[in-house]
Amino acid sequence: MKAALFEKPHHLTVTQRNLRGLKSNEVIVRIAACGVCGTDLHIVEGSSRSTPPVVLGHEYTGIIEELGSDVHEYSVGDSVAVDPNISCGSCYFCRRGEVHLCENLRALGVDIDGGMAELCIVPVKQLYRLPKSISTEKAAFIEPLSCAVHGIDRARIRPGDTVAILGGGTVGLLLLQLARISGASRVIVVEPLEWKRKIATNVGADFVLNPDKEKITDVIRDLTRVGADVVLECVGKPETIALGFEIARRGGTLELFGVCPVGTKVPFEPNNVYFKELTVVGSYVNPHTFERAVSLLAESRISIEHFVIKQFSLDGVHEALKSLREGTTIKSLINPSL
Repeated sequence: MKAALFEKPHHLTVTQRNLRGLKSNEVIVRIAACGVCGTDLHIVEGSSRSTPPVVLGHEYTGIIEELGSDVHEYSVGDSVAVDPNISCGSCYFCRRGEVHLCENLRALGVDIDGGMAELCIVPVKQLYRLPKSISTEKAAFIEPLSCAVHGIDRARIRPGDTVAILGGGTVGLLLLQLARISGASRVIVVEPLEWKRKIATNVGADFVLNPDKEKITDVIRDLTRVGADVVLECVGKPETIALGFEIARRGGTLELFGVCPVGTKVPFEPNNVYFKELTVVGSYVNPHTFERAVSLLAESRISIEHFVIKQFSLDGVHEALKSLREGTTIKSLINPSL
């Protein structure tokens, strides 16, 4: 089969790769679509961990093509999405229910061959059957949406809150819609690209601000008087994190959702956290939120209709990564059938 194989930093090739033998508790999925995300880009650039050689791709959906001998709850031809994160179930964190913090966490598309291929072997416990109401394009958003749902859980937005979102990319636009569902009375999106600001308006933002032309701290102060109740940082850059500390109100929450490259340092003033009594939280992957993401998309509570989505063949994987790097799409999808 054809696959995008990561072997070492800056070395991603499209090659032929054989599937290993199928275990009794696994299935073979023919990939319909695989999203390209920032983690893939960081892996290729050498700033995020992985276990090469490995086929990349952890945001994927497809059709079951073959069943292991012990798989009885699914059938050949079922449409499925794949939760890539595999916990051990027995470490300290797993036994506390914190499966996403598993000491032995492994992920399809990071440590185990993933979805940037024609076919992928998947443990049956990682599968989620999809209703007919979820299109292939929608299904490719289930994994990032499941991470965003966990982010909303961590942010603890209350009805009536003002939420500021820094970054209008895939995750920012998903969090924007989830914030509205959670009862936020006002959602402010800070995004330098005009076309992304237009999408943010179309999916529910009350205010969209251009950080290249406006002094965000002053505008937020004018809009809220005291600052945002919740700030969701979705960029992963020191300057946006610093801005988050500034625009959160006293007693507010700053959530660091954006992924900074390993080794990034962000200076901050501890006295500011103390004086403002800020709650600063992180959000990591998707513990027990995949089913909720499926439901949100199946019931059209989350819209992707306004998103700019580009599809690429497997041979176009480098173009897909380039589009992500340059910010020319909301989501790039690898479609192996192209």
